[in-house]
Amino acid sequence: MDLLNSLTPTSQSILVISLVATTGLALGSLKFRGIGLGSAGALFTGIAFAHYGVVIEPEILHFAKEFGLILFVFTIGIQLGPSIIDLWRHQGVRLNALAILIVLSGALLTVLMAFLLNIQGEAAAGLFSGATTNTPSLGAAQQVLAEQSTDAEGSSSLLALGYAVAYPGGIVGIIASILLLKRIFNIDLEAEKKQLIDQAPQAPPLERRNLLILNANLSGVPLGEIPGRQETHVMISRIWKKQEDVVHPAADETPVEVGDVILTVGTASELDRFQMIVGQVSDQNLMEARGDASWQRVIVTNKKILGDSLGELGLHQRYDVNATRLIRAGVEMVPNRATRLHFGDLLRIVGNTENLIQASRFLGNEPKELDHTQFIPFFVGLTVGVICGLIPISLPGLPVPVRLGLAGGPLLVAILFSLIGNLGTLVWYIPSNANHSIRELGIILFLVCVGLNAGGNFMETVLTSTGAIWLLAGIVITMVPLLITGLVARYWLRLNFLTLSGVIAGSMTDPPALAFASSLCQAEGASIAYAAVYPLAMMLRILVAQILVLLLCG
Repeated sequence: MDLLNSLTPTSQSILVISLVATTGLALGSLKFRGIGLGSAGALFTGIAFAHYGVVIEPEILHFAKEFGLILFVFTIGIQLGPSIIDLWRHQGVRLNALAILIVLSGALLTVLMAFLLNIQGEAAAGLFSGATTNTPSLGAAQQVLAEQSTDAEGSSSLLALGYAVAYPGGIVGIIASILLLKRIFNIDLEAEKKQLIDQAPQAPPLERRNLLILNANLSGVPLGEIPGRQETHVMISRIWKKQEDVVHPAADETPVEVGDVILTVGTASELDRFQMIVGQVSDQNLMEARGDASWQRVIVTNKKILGDSLGELGLHQRYDVNATRLIRAGVEMVPNRATRLHFGDLLRIVGNTENLIQASRFLGNEPKELDHTQFIPFFVGLTVGVICGLIPISLPGLPVPVRLGLAGGPLLVAILFSLIGNLGTLVWYIPSNANHSIRELGIILFLVCVGLNAGGNFMETVLTSTGAIWLLAGIVITMVPLLITGLVARYWLRLNFLTLSGVIAGSMTDPPALAFASSLCQAEGASIAYAAVYPLAMMLRILVAQILVLLLCG
């Protein structure tokens, strides 16, 4: 302890955070029956260190906690943005309905606990925020209390004390609820992971088909003007001219004649429709036929062309090549003139060898660029996210506006930027390994600081009769809504357990619970569901906390 006191505040803070993180991660790596705390171990070692008097400067503690949280939620949004939108489209209403059920049932239990256990209104409102691990709702409740109470300082202190008592129990209660539901339903995590993959919306696979032109009405018609081509989204990559007995790269202006053979790319249903227009399947394989047509896979890394459509780039006009397939975020599709390119897109282009080389240079095709983290866009995103989180949102009936805060703002901005892809040369792309590392660093910083902040007076308060009642009430407010909703979601809705874990963590706006749920199985299901319900849950918790103050402290 003397060594710590002899250090400068900055050095002391770095040393303490490092020690707490090291011991916490070591604790989290220990497993009982295959289950460990993971990153959440840092929370409990933080509480232990603080209990024995190890503290750091409040300003540094607050900064490290909030910065860690921002890093965590921002990297989640950047990596999972497209998947989150897809989940909203298919299960958004159902998942957010479950989140609403959790929030409202927690509020109802808070009112019930306040009356049954004779808990003061200010403390009950603090218990709601702490039991649901939602700090922004605490801030919103304090603002309302400051305007409503004659003893604002005393009331605010009681509110904060209720929050501090319930917060650690809230984190433990959420994790315990996930484990309890896992035990109740005898969950096989690998089976749940496989089910999640099988249930994911899959784009129809693409296939090639060689078609013989038999429709006499198409004689002399350019490839780009063949009826039905735009409607079926079929791509024509090569053409064998009967008169020349040579395969050429397909060009929109190339006229077709009866007896020519074209190589088409599309889904089976699209190709069936297009085949009815042009003719029949040919025995000739243009992939093996003699000619000057070849193909190459190219990675889009040229920042100057990002956001431009294939039509605007004019690959055929510039280099006499055609883009026949595009793979983005693991999904294969047939591109068209309106398709806009994103950083990291994998294009399959067809043309002669020399033209392919020139086109690949134009598109970038620098795989090493995919290993570089773009830090200027990264910090631009953080800046915009923080600003958005601070914007007040006025809601009818509330005396003060609500805010998304330093967690909600960066998360929503990250999702938006991941969908946009780029603004000029600013590219929101983080390599998977770097994303995971930044995410882990963020949640570790957050948990260490939460533990250090909560541990100082935690045991002293809990060991009093009033504190024990508050702690038990907080655990009830935490676990009962989660268990009831979990039973409904799993038993009646047959919701995947990994998705359910994400909904639980997201509805409680609890990053430690998400980190724990993600550590159970190497799948993104929990993270995607977390981000899908987080924005609404955050807004609702802030709103409900203020309503509770008006109801219980009026």
